[in-house]
Amino acid sequence: MGITKIVLTGGPCGGKSTGLSRIRNAFTDRGYRVLIIPETASELIDNGVSFSTCGTPAEFQSCLMNLQLAKERTFERAAASMPDEKILIVCDRGALDNKAYMTADEFARLLDSIGTNEIELRDGYDAVFHLTTAAKGAEAYYTTANNTARTETPEQAAALDDKLISAWTGHPHLRIIDNSTGFDEKINRLISEIALFLGEPEPYEIERKFLIEYPDTAALLALPNCEKVEIIQTYLRSPADEEIRVRQRGSDGNYIYYETRKKRVSGVKRLEFERRLTVQEYLRRLMDADPERSPIRKDRYCLADGNQYFEIDVYPFWSDKAILEIELSDPEEAIRFPSMLKIIREVTDDENYRNAALAKNH
Repeated sequence: MGITKIVLTGGPCGGKSTGLSRIRNAFTDRGYRVLIIPETASELIDNGVSFSTCGTPAEFQSCLMNLQLAKERTFERAAASMPDEKILIVCDRGALDNKAYMTADEFARLLDSIGTNEIELRDGYDAVFHLTTAAKGAEAYYTTANNTARTETPEQAAALDDKLISAWTGHPHLRIIDNSTGFDEKINRLISEIALFLGEPEPYEIERKFLIEYPDTAALLALPNCEKVEIIQTYLRSPADEEIRVRQRGSDGNYIYYETRKKRVSGVKRLEFERRLTVQEYLRRLMDADPERSPIRKDRYCLADGNQYFEIDVYPFWSDKAILEIELSDPEEAIRFPSMLKIIREVTDDENYRNAALAKNH
């Protein structure tokens, strides 16, 4: 299985400290070598480097980002030398958390100064798990007493929580753990979501799909919690019981590449295996493209709404409809559709609306 790197993020007083402890215990028991990268901001602030002590807030963020990335490279290098079959690197906050504390121009200048781009940083993590601040839905439990680097009021914490969700929106595997249950159950849900992503005990994907009216894309992009991603998806020659595809995913000329293999288990449940590709591997895999299927091009609008994460696919060959998808941790989970989207009908089991079928017909 190799090395998996995930981010645990969230607003102040969301439960990260408890979550990290439980992750270590739960996945060590499942046979993983668990490596935890400590939160960089707290390390700096607790040791005298902060917004107020640096020349400017932007300089502090530059120091934080450079240290964050250096720590991640160190942990990845160490992990690569370990003999363990399954290694889980858990980042206590990731590089995109910085975006929540900066203006768009400041963040763009920071990325330019270190020679990278937002897509590369964001999608360099395999999955992101956001623990919602207690200031949203569990206000009675909000406190700053357990973290000397935390100074936010409940109102500031709630606003920061929203900014952090917005910063990570667009990642292909973002999960939001809210305060709809008690704290113990919240942490249990976090462990379950991570286990589901890791494929423990099996790599299931639980997905529902809906045909919707063509959305107001300008209104979607005006939302702080919506991000547009450009996708080109190419299907490869594969056995009859398996679907293999490669995908180019990103925006503004910056792309990440993946190979995905899927086998259907039931209506909403499929076995899924995904791996990152280099651009050279991606180009080589394209040579095995299925000649009976055209590449699928689409704009995906990733929308975080409450604790649910929707993906709205807009295709160039449709002007009146689009596809909405949502991945669930439980097939019976209730879906709360955003009011701005008009649902036509569910098409989870309709083979005509699978991308593999659209690739044959368009």
